[in-house]
Amino acid sequence: MTEVRGTGGDSGDVARPQLDEDLSEVSDFLRAIGKQIKLLRERAGLTQKEFAKEVGYTESLIGAVEQGKRTPQRELLVAAERVLDAGGLLLIIADDIERAKAKARVRHPEWFRGYAGLEAICEELNDWSLWDFPGLLQTEAHARAIYEMRQPVLSEEVIEMRVAARLARQEILAKWPRAMFSWVIDESVLRRPMGGWDVHAGQLRHLLEVGSTRGMVIQVMPLNRTDHAGMGGPFILLTPKGRSQMGYIEVQTSSRLITDQSEVRILNARYSTLRSQAHTPEESLSLIEKILGER
Repeated sequence: MTEVRGTGGDSGDVARPQLDEDLSEVSDFLRAIGKQIKLLRERAGLTQKEFAKEVGYTESLIGAVEQGKRTPQRELLVAAERVLDAGGLLLIIADDIERAKAKARVRHPEWFRGYAGLEAICEELNDWSLWDFPGLLQTEAHARAIYEMRQPVLSEEVIEMRVAARLARQEILAKWPRAMFSWVIDESVLRRPMGGWDVHAGQLRHLLEVGSTRGMVIQVMPLNRTDHAGMGGPFILLTPKGRSQMGYIEVQTSSRLITDQSEVRILNARYSTLRSQAHTPEESLSLIEKILGER
């Protein structure tokens, strides 16, 4: 058995020193972008409130972007380019941000890079999630909300880096040939509106989209099930290319990468039972739609 200390990447990298890497370059980059947007806005004679209305975003988000506390997304920069007549400057910045996001895949905390590297080359991944949506399925808004509520509090720079790194991991879902993916998610996760209902609704809609994609299976473990094979906690089974299947588990500030095949077989048996106890994929998507319709 190989053991990796620290926490993992899906249900949260909790209670840990924030700065595993030098973030000065990231924070300086965001502040520089924010200053440029503010300068262009003021040159156009717009207040933050007026500018926010023109580009279709909230005033608080514009304020956070101008302070370098939030990464401006391409859609915002395209809208700002039009409103502020920036002469192509903001479109160039959008490309720079995309390149920075591409680099984010190597900005995982040191204690998580081992698992992240294996996940990136996996040919099959099966995930039992008891407490939160799997990291590979999280929307940007949900991931940011989770990091913003983390205790001890994370700095804005760390939050931005962690969100970018989590989203970069999701590129494996679009690779071809596609790996085989399945997720079993506890119903309680679907009913816990982390980040507020708007964020949660966006997350549920994303699950519907992924669950309707060929080669990706989402099942929900119902709350009223009297037999439950997953009460020991969440875990992941993954098969990296050219390697045997292995398990990954985490709790609080400890995580383990399991390579002992006798233990992997136990996790496999549990996962098979979980899938048999959960709703079918079709029933699961119907339940997600039903929860969305309850508001």
